[in-house]
Amino acid sequence: MHIRIISPSGVIDPAYIDESVVRLRSWGFAVSEGEHARDVFGRFAGTDEARLADIKDALLDPTVDAVLCSRGGYGLQRIIDQIPPVTKPIIGFSDITELHQLAAINNEPSVHGIMCKHIASLPEESEPIVALRKILAGEAIEYTWEAHPLNRNGEAEGVLIGGNLSVLYGLQGTRYDLRSILDSRSPIPDNQRPILLIEDIAERHYHIDRMLRNLRMSGVLANIGGLIVGQFSDCEDDPSMGCTVYETIKEVVADYDYPVLFNAPIGHVEHNVPLWFNMHTTIHSGMNSALRTDGVLI
Repeated sequence: MHIRIISPSGVIDPAYIDESVVRLRSWGFAVSEGEHARDVFGRFAGTDEARLADIKDALLDPTVDAVLCSRGGYGLQRIIDQIPPVTKPIIGFSDITELHQLAAINNEPSVHGIMCKHIASLPEESEPIVALRKILAGEAIEYTWEAHPLNRNGEAEGVLIGGNLSVLYGLQGTRYDLRSILDSRSPIPDNQRPILLIEDIAERHYHIDRMLRNLRMSGVLANIGGLIVGQFSDCEDDPSMGCTVYETIKEVVADYDYPVLFNAPIGHVEHNVPLWFNMHTTIHSGMNSALRTDGVLI
């Protein structure tokens, strides 16, 4: 397998690229990097034109099997409308949610998971590293974590979509938003509706409420079959809101009956387990929370 490393958003410490290449090659993969992967242009990893060129080259090069984004940050919204169709797996999270949305438009599998910093630095036996190797080998992935008191119990199955809440909110009203993806797959039997994952970092409590209300009013939250709530890192509870951030999320989806799994080990944390998007996924909430996604050979 040939993995191409690109930097489509923020500036990356080049040492993380170097160390990721060493680890990925030790796993038996061929690794190359985009011409501009180490560029610096203010907060961006190169100009819009340079980053776009690397994305296009990675997507259109027939020798590249998967695209690993070096980091998130910000930058993809500036060029998303110029990116060609995503037809091969993208690996990343945070700002890379934009590329996952492009993949979802074509119903193409992509990997919501760790990028160069954690590939370079996590222990070989850590769960995110072990799981990433399994994903790259085409194996199914299953996770179990302690049930959260706010969970709504039940089971659901469907393809997994979503990612960073702020990025998803920024795409609302465009052809890349969640509602467009849900509409493109309609009609879907109630028991096969997509499962939505959300996570975020450093957002105000009231802003999280605003974004969720938008997803509710636009019909997104009424047309999913389950909700996975990942980590909301550095999102402090606002006492004036009268509840916690997680309680705000529970309140927004209170009218629906699908399962809701809180505190998933996914997001801007060291223990950020990788998942297949746009692949068949099952979730369960009961004594524990559980998630399983099918494997696919890259």
